[in-house]
Amino acid sequence: MSSIIGPANFEFFGIFPAAILSFILPVVGVGLFAYIMARRLAPLVRAAPDYRFDHIGRRIQKLFVIWLGQIKQPRYMLAGVLHIVIFAGFLILSIRSVSLVIMGFSGGFVMPGFDGWVGVVYNFLKDYAATFVLIACIIAAVRRGFFKPARYAVPEKYGKDHTAEAIFVLGIIATLMISESLFEASELAYSLKETGEAHFVAPLTLVWILKHLLSGASFGFLQGLHIFSYFLHDVTFFFFLCFLPLGKHFHVITSLFNVFFMRLDKGKIKPVRHGVTEEQLDDLESFGVKKLEDFTWKHILDFYSCADCGRCSDQCPANAVGRPLSPRFISIKARDLIFQNYPLSGEIYKSKMLVEDIYTEDEIWSCTTCGACEEECPLAIEYIDKMVDLRRGMVDEGMVPQSLQKPLKALEKRGNPYGKMEKKRADWALEKEFKAAYTIKNLAKDEADTLYFVDSITSYDDNIQEIARHTAVILQRAGVDFGILGKEEKDSGNEVLRFGEEMLYQDLKEQNTQAILDTGVKQIVTADPHAYNALKNDYTGLPPVRHISQVVAEKITSGALSLKPCLDPDKVYVYHDPCYLGRHNGVYEDPRQALDAIDGLTRVEMEKSRDRSFCCGGGGLMLFYEPEEDTRMGVLRVNMAAEAGATVIVTACPFCLVNIQDAIKVAGKEGEMEALDFTELIARHLR
Repeated sequence: MSSIIGPANFEFFGIFPAAILSFILPVVGVGLFAYIMARRLAPLVRAAPDYRFDHIGRRIQKLFVIWLGQIKQPRYMLAGVLHIVIFAGFLILSIRSVSLVIMGFSGGFVMPGFDGWVGVVYNFLKDYAATFVLIACIIAAVRRGFFKPARYAVPEKYGKDHTAEAIFVLGIIATLMISESLFEASELAYSLKETGEAHFVAPLTLVWILKHLLSGASFGFLQGLHIFSYFLHDVTFFFFLCFLPLGKHFHVITSLFNVFFMRLDKGKIKPVRHGVTEEQLDDLESFGVKKLEDFTWKHILDFYSCADCGRCSDQCPANAVGRPLSPRFISIKARDLIFQNYPLSGEIYKSKMLVEDIYTEDEIWSCTTCGACEEECPLAIEYIDKMVDLRRGMVDEGMVPQSLQKPLKALEKRGNPYGKMEKKRADWALEKEFKAAYTIKNLAKDEADTLYFVDSITSYDDNIQEIARHTAVILQRAGVDFGILGKEEKDSGNEVLRFGEEMLYQDLKEQNTQAILDTGVKQIVTADPHAYNALKNDYTGLPPVRHISQVVAEKITSGALSLKPCLDPDKVYVYHDPCYLGRHNGVYEDPRQALDAIDGLTRVEMEKSRDRSFCCGGGGLMLFYEPEEDTRMGVLRVNMAAEAGATVIVTACPFCLVNIQDAIKVAGKEGEMEALDFTELIARHLR
């Protein structure tokens, strides 16, 4: 009895060489895949430019950590672990799949370097990989088909449910695992039956199980099964390859590139158009994104890379309160439009105005640019730049909500959204008791090492002006030589930029930059995370910028500031991370270190904290916007604090303070809870 015949030497019906079919399948499969990919590349070629070839070292590092390391997957533990198992198994089995393709027409082929102990170790690993991938696929299919987590649901207005496609793909992967294992098990069973010698097989693996099940089969059956399982694997492999670019599983191919080209620096907004300087903006005929091709090629790649996992929408505060926004469908609707406008054959269709075609005005204005969606996405998909670009296009077309028109006009005229006189910007320092105790330098006349940039809400909102006074007290007690710009200061423009009013933002930035540089200060301090983000990330050429919480933490560590024991030890404090201090700029520990330096202060954490903090909903011009929503974001945040057992919510952002104070009233928790700004709590406890 001869050894089992491999596909390279097998003949169908004794006359037709299987090697011919083994050669035709990859030629057809690769050719069809190349054609599909060429069509899929068309919208990227026609898209707006983007520069993503900088900092190659950092990009490679992100590739290893985010793509290969799958570091974000366990944030949803069960789904994450299943995905990691399938992903890792795919990487391991890909070597085997390529080897099998070549073995079909080159008998005895072994991947270079795998003919010694490396091959033995690899076979051991790949058998367990195939087994665990199959188990993961079964669990995932049951979970997706029967338990159906809410984040996978597709509202009727957005189209059809994607469960069937997901289970179909899991079935394809399972078929690949089973057919590969059957191919090997049939050969091992044949050899055992022929020679009586048992080859070592990793115990309890799929190959091990199948080998035992096939131990009583005839030579003819094993031979037929060997060839059948080979071609089943080959056909499934190339079918899957060509199927991937047709739907949401395109991310299997594009995710590597999407992570490599990801945005490296948080907090920044892309320019109106890459390659166009600020001085050349007046020459542009159109601003922002209006039609599909106005997106950059990276953003088209984002749409292709969306895995439809729903994590972004699950963490989106706008979605949580019932606003007409789900980040997931920003991507899915765009991808569907790409597939529609760029079919696999025939002509390319002309794109319409996106806000009239697939998006609504309220949908785009509902975004608070908090960054929760981007932080959660395991594939580095960007949303904020897209929302800003869409708003730029809407502003260019005059599609601005009525409630935002007044503050935007006031910003243009007075440099603040309240429309108040410029000379009143420093009136917070004229409060009777404060003025009697403290003198604030005006850098238009005086010199100082540090600029305290106050920004609009803290300058003009009567309730929030206390933050300015507390900040000034802290800086003086810490020995910081500082002053303010007074009437020379304009709104930082953080929200103006993110609401799409590009030219107004450029004007504000230019005036502030000149005023700051004229002072000759060596550093800038602010108590407003929105101003902190704008000055640090959006402006250029300024001295270093710091948030007051960073200054406080540093001065406590150095001994320049000393704090009293907690004045209200019976209260329970919780720190709320502002989006533009935390997620956008990574300042999480400084405020907590400062609070923990107050002896006797009891501090707890909310479930959603640090990079998963929940937006208060009040950032910048959102205070003037009137969205459709079922409840306020601030109310949900207050309830989270209550669930954590807190009685005092401490934040480090004036917008958060406004919204959380209002939310406590709306939630009916007055008398039970209170909101304090970080500066007030620290100022109360200064020795």
